[in-house]
Amino acid sequence: MFIRKLAVVLLLIMMAALVLTACGADTADEVEQAVEEVVAEIEQAVTEAAPTIEAAATQVVEMVEEAATEVAAEPTAEPTEEPVVEEEMGMDLSGTEIAFWHVWGTGQPAEGMTAIIEEFNNTNEWGITVVGVDQGRQSDLETAINAAVASGDLPNVAPAFANSLANWYGIGVVKPVNEYLDDPMYGLTAEEQAAIYPGPYGQGTLSDGTQVGMPIHQSANVLFYNKTWAEELGFDAPPATSAEFKEQACAAAEFNAGDDDPDNDGTGGFVLYPGASDIASWAYAFGGDIVNESRDAYDLNSQTLLDVAMFLNDIQDNGCTFATDTYPNPEFATRKALFVSSSTAGIPFQSAAFEDAANDDEWILVPFPGPDGNLAVNAFGQLIGIIETTPEQDLASWLWLRHFTSPEIQAQWITSSAYFPSTSATLALIEDYAAANPIWSQALAFSPLGKSEPNIPAHGAVRGAISDAFFAILDETDEAAIQSLLDQLQVTADELVAETQ
Repeated sequence: MFIRKLAVVLLLIMMAALVLTACGADTADEVEQAVEEVVAEIEQAVTEAAPTIEAAATQVVEMVEEAATEVAAEPTAEPTEEPVVEEEMGMDLSGTEIAFWHVWGTGQPAEGMTAIIEEFNNTNEWGITVVGVDQGRQSDLETAINAAVASGDLPNVAPAFANSLANWYGIGVVKPVNEYLDDPMYGLTAEEQAAIYPGPYGQGTLSDGTQVGMPIHQSANVLFYNKTWAEELGFDAPPATSAEFKEQACAAAEFNAGDDDPDNDGTGGFVLYPGASDIASWAYAFGGDIVNESRDAYDLNSQTLLDVAMFLNDIQDNGCTFATDTYPNPEFATRKALFVSSSTAGIPFQSAAFEDAANDDEWILVPFPGPDGNLAVNAFGQLIGIIETTPEQDLASWLWLRHFTSPEIQAQWITSSAYFPSTSATLALIEDYAAANPIWSQALAFSPLGKSEPNIPAHGAVRGAISDAFFAILDETDEAAIQSLLDQLQVTADELVAETQ
């Protein structure tokens, strides 16, 4: 009813408007009367409709409130998450060629390297081609790269020692591998990264976390030990402490001094050569280091280095050491030394010396012992770095590097080169090789003990300074004089570091 009345009222209003528009001034009275009648009708309609309008409004309000209550009570649906699409590098590497400069161009290592490169070129899914270029010895390769820095004719990938990679990174030549390591498509899993031994891996890690290279293999500075002769001298186990080391070395020296052979007098103990690798090995065994905790500066006048110096002077002063002019392989093979220090790369040469001497003694490898029973070896070896060029070539270089350092290829490489693995994941793949090479496998057990020398760019020069200082230290007996020489060594090292900055 209300709607009908309202419609009528609106119709009357419209008609009135038309009338007012159409009529002239002479009908004004009639128009005024008509309007008054229309207004009266409107007032009456509104009066009659008011209760109905109020009721309708109340009903609408109640309906809205009821609907709002029902909506609030219903559970809110979780928004549908869009799948996260990880950003891919998205590069077309087909036809990309990378130059791999290396130092394995002769003998069995060359054959192994050639086979690995050919296999990669024939099977990789990206269409990458690796071109291997032999550069001679490691020093020759690094000289060639230094020259290429000026000419711009650089390789894409190359092996180097850690300090060289750090130096090249500092001048903008080496590209860090950090962005590739954790890449979801091209990187290494957390398990694969955890399997890499911290010693060789740490060589490529700068103090700010930048990773300038990946370890391809490792070797270690160890002690060669004549087990058969030691047992005859009354020792049933290798030395577990530095004190036991002194005891056994002095016993061997005493034996040679008292036997019937005058030619071996003054021999028998430890062939002492104070090279930087040996000094670092003793420092690690004595619980310290040759650098500070952040490994970005040298710490060579420390209590640890003083303790090492005093220990070496002590066994020398007691006649338990001697020196040789060349590598002491013959001396060790003829019982003129119970201990010699050597890189594990020297195993084949030492084996040959025993064959030449027709000596059937059993000799083994042992770690450097410290005063508190801490055992250590100096782990070192080459890493591979990426020379920064184009994004495509950099990625292709990483993919080759990832392939070459994978456990399967590393196992293949070890059988050709006789190096040691840089990841524990390779161990299960070289069991047959280890069984066929027992002395080699002994050193393999030292891999977790390995601690690396620093990757400070000046380390090559500082190594020479360390050796020079300890030759002078072995001529001193006074502790204060030895400390003074270590203080001078620290100053020299700081100056050498400053020259490279």
